[in-house]
Amino acid sequence: MIIKDIEIGEVSIPLVRPFKTALRHVNNVEDIIMKITTEDGSVGYGEAPPTAVITGDTKGSIITAIRDFIKPSLVGMNLCGLDEIFHKLDTCILKNTSAKAAVDMALYDLYAKSLNRPLYQILGGNKNTIETDITISVNEIPEMVSDSLEAVGQGFKILKVKVGKEGFKDVERIKEIRNAVGKDIVIRVDANQGWDAKQSVRIIRAMEDLNLNIELVEQPVPAHDFAGMQYVTSNVYTPILADESVFSAEDAIHIIQGRAADFINIKLMKTGGIHNALKICDIAEIYGVKCMIGCMLESKVSVSAAAHLAAAKGIITMADLDGPSLCKVDPYEGGPRFHKNLITMNETAGVGILNVPCF
Repeated sequence: MIIKDIEIGEVSIPLVRPFKTALRHVNNVEDIIMKITTEDGSVGYGEAPPTAVITGDTKGSIITAIRDFIKPSLVGMNLCGLDEIFHKLDTCILKNTSAKAAVDMALYDLYAKSLNRPLYQILGGNKNTIETDITISVNEIPEMVSDSLEAVGQGFKILKVKVGKEGFKDVERIKEIRNAVGKDIVIRVDANQGWDAKQSVRIIRAMEDLNLNIELVEQPVPAHDFAGMQYVTSNVYTPILADESVFSAEDAIHIIQGRAADFINIKLMKTGGIHNALKICDIAEIYGVKCMIGCMLESKVSVSAAAHLAAAKGIITMADLDGPSLCKVDPYEGGPRFHKNLITMNETAGVGILNVPCF
């Protein structure tokens, strides 16, 4: 299969409600969609969200990276030489991980289609159904309680609660949500780098003292504060999940060997796609460190690719793949089935997305 063309489009999908974290406030999914076509007419799809506050990638940078650097490097290459293709993808431009992720997942989509198998089976085929959490945006406490109860009423059993904007008030947020949803609902807390190290320890210890039974706290301190992550992890009982601190396999080794976190959050937009995410899975498996698979504000195209990776790898034991559930509409055909808290993998070839309306 020879790569013939790489096309770029855009998608805009309204959210059910505004998405609010310690870093941003978003009302719509505004993502770049891309399509790779081979000489035999096969098509693979990818997606990249512009998440400047996390990856540094904007719409303009994603489009430029694909159009001016990635496309000229890959067109004409044969999918039989995947290793060489991924080397070209990694080296034709530095960083730009979201653009690379979109192209990477389209390549894997095509590769699985060439073998007439769903992607998760090609990658390892560990399971065909996974459970995802759902995000509760940071708001005033009554609204967060209401959103949490609504999510539980819809069938979600795991809540990922955004905090990190008002310091110790976050303890009250989690306390009121726990009281409302009861003891059987899993609560994950995501500070999105919103606290400093000492503040993190005080807040997490307060949650522990109140027996709020938090499964984990995600990225409590700024991504670059490795010493701060170490300090928090070694001074609380609640497991710490590294997210923005881990973009690459090298980052994962640094975090794991330094005991700076208990778990690793893999996101394709940070790793540059499945190819490098698999390296993190291998490293985590060697060290016995469990992983979460997460997503940015993404629609079904890229979240489906992440779901295939999660379904393939046993070391990925947690999923934060609620992007499609946060969207008001699903403009795509095919792919995994996202039904409330469960994602069921497609048994059709590739990632399974059959139609993308912007092409």
